[in-house]
Amino acid sequence: MRAFGRIVAVIAWITSLGLQAAEPVQPPNDATERKEQAEEPALSWRNVKDWGVEGRAFSGMERKDWFDRLPAIAEGKVTKNVWELGQDSSGMVVRFKTDATEIWANYTLRRARIAPPNLTAIGASGLDLYARDPEGKWRWVGVTRPTAGQVRQVIGKGMSAGMREYMLYLPLYNGVHDLEIGLPPQAKFEPVAPRSEKPLVFYGTSITQGASASRPGMTHTAILGRRLDRAVINLGFSGNGRMDAEVGELLVKIDAAVYVIDCLPNMNAEAVRQKCIPLVKQLRAAKPEVPILLVEDRRNTNAWVTPARNKHHDQNHLALRECLDKLKADGISGIYYLSGDKLLGDDGEASTDGSHPSDLGFMRQADQFEPVLKGCLAPN
Repeated sequence: MRAFGRIVAVIAWITSLGLQAAEPVQPPNDATERKEQAEEPALSWRNVKDWGVEGRAFSGMERKDWFDRLPAIAEGKVTKNVWELGQDSSGMVVRFKTDATEIWANYTLRRARIAPPNLTAIGASGLDLYARDPEGKWRWVGVTRPTAGQVRQVIGKGMSAGMREYMLYLPLYNGVHDLEIGLPPQAKFEPVAPRSEKPLVFYGTSITQGASASRPGMTHTAILGRRLDRAVINLGFSGNGRMDAEVGELLVKIDAAVYVIDCLPNMNAEAVRQKCIPLVKQLRAAKPEVPILLVEDRRNTNAWVTPARNKHHDQNHLALRECLDKLKADGISGIYYLSGDKLLGDDGEASTDGSHPSDLGFMRQADQFEPVLKGCLAPN
């Protein structure tokens, strides 16, 4: 009892000095941030359909939905999976100029699922904003953070004054039905139409489509588009990039600067030997002067400890090199080749799940692609 009395006395003494127990500090959280973002100012809204979206191929051809990656004629010709994945907006970019210090977006997502397990909600269903800095370099600005099918959020706020050019990347693993850009009414605005220069055309798998970039601007296709200052057409179809002749029929309808064929992650050696040469000859017959880049599949980052997977990569790579040799023997020119062994580096740290690149992996892929694509684009 004496001890208890002493404790009470000490507490009373501390209280008399005016000292109080500190309240626990509550760190800011996403819910608080979203609440702050919800305070929408007066805005003037602009529909991006009024000036066009870069990375949207098949101009002039009918579509089921304006933002589809594939034209309406593809339905029933390509596989059902490819058709449905073609409704995702991966690779599409909105370009504009403004002096606004605040930029908003309002859009409706096509699918209820905001993100698959190996992507962030921002990467799968968000928008990703970049701007040119005073030196002309593209720099990241902000993103939307989707939680539901209707997204109306600020992307950039409190930005410094001054007219600058922007690129807004659309979702990687979702489609959109509509998209508006919101700016303060007094802000200057100039739409920037899609470039007419021939684009880089990528045909591939989930990696090409963008799994598992944290945000749409971090895929290797987007990074390369900024580095090479070129428009990009992304025809990556998750789990379904298989060198299909039906997709080849669509590829030749695009006036491409380069065709990049990066389908091996969805194929085995037998399929590569069966389908690679016919696809290349299909492209070459229709586009005799367009460079074609064949890409080996990346080596899974845990292949060093999974012998069967490592053997699969060895066999795939051998099959593609055999196809390259046969194409050259047949007199097919303008074929370029990229080894897959260094696409994700050699430290095992560049993937989310062993297969799909993280942002580090996409940056490493871009580093490997860039010099080869520059060679493809160099005048003969």
